[in-house]
Amino acid sequence: MCLANDYTEYFGHLAEMAYNNNVTDCEVYEKYEVKRGLRNANGTGVLVGVTRIADVYGYRLENGVKIPDEGRLSYRGIDICDLVEGFQQEKRRGFEESVFLLLFGKLPTQSELADFNGLLDDFRALPPGYTESMILKIPSKDIMNKLMRSVLVLYSHDDDPDNTSVENVLRQSIQMIARFPTIISYGYQAKAHYIDGKSLFIHAPRRGVGTAENVLHMIRSDNRYSRTEAETLDLLLTLHADHGGGNNSAFATHVVSSTGTDTYSALATAVGSLKGPKHGGANKMVIDMVADIKANVEDWSDTHQLKAYLHKIITKQAFDKQGLIYGMGHAVYTLSDPRAVLLKKKAFELALEKNAMKEYELFSNIEALTKELFLELKGPNAVISANVDLYSGFVYEMLDIPADLYTPLFAVARVAGWCAHRIEQIVSDTKIIRPAYKNILDPQDYVKLKNR
Repeated sequence: MCLANDYTEYFGHLAEMAYNNNVTDCEVYEKYEVKRGLRNANGTGVLVGVTRIADVYGYRLENGVKIPDEGRLSYRGIDICDLVEGFQQEKRRGFEESVFLLLFGKLPTQSELADFNGLLDDFRALPPGYTESMILKIPSKDIMNKLMRSVLVLYSHDDDPDNTSVENVLRQSIQMIARFPTIISYGYQAKAHYIDGKSLFIHAPRRGVGTAENVLHMIRSDNRYSRTEAETLDLLLTLHADHGGGNNSAFATHVVSSTGTDTYSALATAVGSLKGPKHGGANKMVIDMVADIKANVEDWSDTHQLKAYLHKIITKQAFDKQGLIYGMGHAVYTLSDPRAVLLKKKAFELALEKNAMKEYELFSNIEALTKELFLELKGPNAVISANVDLYSGFVYEMLDIPADLYTPLFAVARVAGWCAHRIEQIVSDTKIIRPAYKNILDPQDYVKLKNR
């Protein structure tokens, strides 16, 4: 084949070969009883480890059958609802307390929390020259891509990067938890300026205000934010801090950490996992879906019109024609997602402040009407509930947070869980993770080049 400057045809030919020699029919997986996606036939996850960090509960099993139940999430054995109620009642932020709990397995005392907050403040600034050379000179159109590269480059700024002792990994972990908000904020500013043609604002992180407040401070040109805005983002970060060892990015952290690699490589792997739209991008899909609803439903406050259009989405006649109501349903939760329940309450407060109650009612109606449609279309046993993405996308929108930062903010929260899982892997399970794959090709003879 003759190659020209346009490789489209050639790569099309290569892609056809690659596809045809890699596709495997579903029946083959069934023949060898492969647990595709590391899931059992009933949808439950294959047990590959144990963890002390977080627990996700959404159903009970009776004779191998999943029975829907109210969802629960706990960090180190403490119910997320109790954790959130504790810091909200005292009118203080909760993300940093949750990070301490995930990393060290206990709630901090008042002095321990103050010391920990001070440590995070000490580490929020990036190394000298790093912002200019790594972020501003190499802007990326995707902030998750920028975050991944930035994490790997920080390896070069570490005097002891490959030491996997608990003490050193903890030092690296706390530095990364502190620096993630700064990296994504500056990465967004670089993208907004050099790619989108907007003004450039680089604000130094502030001491004594916490992670959520620093994000709002660094991404906004005027540095201003309300108490409700800060409390809402703090809650979102708390709810996203971990979700058990079985979620894709946490499991990726376990897999890579089991090789004995460095912290930066492990966390870059986790960021790459979260970047995938099947894992970290669902809240952006919620906003896109709602925009489509607003564009195609004449009166989206009319529940009859809204339900009719949701029916079209479910039956693959509208929006992206995938048959999904984004923000509804979850791999584990059935009757409820506790994160969605907690965030919906805070979203109501923020909607009142932002004069966005009409939009709040739209999201609430999407939740209620989708439940109705599933029962009508799929029978009385079809159970579905809102997941955290339904209201997180709405909250980000009310906070005027650019869509470019939706998934990066997820990473700002989840890096706490990744670090906790990395430490757990290093301390408790020293075996390299090595599952099996069955080769299904018969042996073939080598054919000399002149005879092919």
